[in-house]
Amino acid sequence: MEEMEVPTEHLHEAIEEGVEEALEKQEKKSSMYIAISTALMAVLAALASLLAGHHSDEALIEQIKASDQWAYYQAKGIKAEIRSLAPAGPATDSAIAHYKHDQGESQKQAKEAEDASHEHLERHSVLARAVTMFQIAIAISAIAILTRRKPLWWISMGVSALGLVFFILGLL
Repeated sequence: MEEMEVPTEHLHEAIEEGVEEALEKQEKKSSMYIAISTALMAVLAALASLLAGHHSDEALIEQIKASDQWAYYQAKGIKAEIRSLAPAGPATDSAIAHYKHDQGESQKQAKEAEDASHEHLERHSVLARAVTMFQIAIAISAIAILTRRKPLWWISMGVSALGLVFFILGLL
C-alpha cells in the first residue's frame, strides 16, 4: 500500500499567516488602547492646568486685596495718631475710636484675604503636581507606543493614576 502524502507546506504557511494577522490585530488593538488612554491623559492634563492657572490668578487677586486692606489699616492708624495730637475732647475721642474700629475691620478683612490667597496657592500647587504627573504619563505612553512595550503603558497608567489623585485633591 502506498502512503498518502499530506501537503503540509501550505498548511504551515497558512498557520504562520494566521498567527501574524492575529498578532497584528492584537498590536493594533493595544495601540488603540494606548492612544485612547493617552488622549484622556492629555484632556486631564489640560483641565488640571486650566484649574491650576485659575487658582494662581485667584491667589494673586486675594493677595492684592490683602495688601489694599493692610494699606487701609495703616492709613487709619496714621489718622488716629494724628487725631490724638489734637486737643482732647469728645469729638477727638469719638474720631479716634472710629479710626480704631475701622482699623480692626480692615485687619480682619486683610487676614481673610491672606488666608484665601494661601488656600488658592495650595490648590494651585496640588493641581500643578497633577499636570506634571499627567505629562510624565503621556511621555511614557508615547515611548510605549514607539517601542511596542506594553509594560511601559502600564507604568504610564500608574503615573496617570497618581496624577488623577492629585487632580481630585486639587478639586476638594
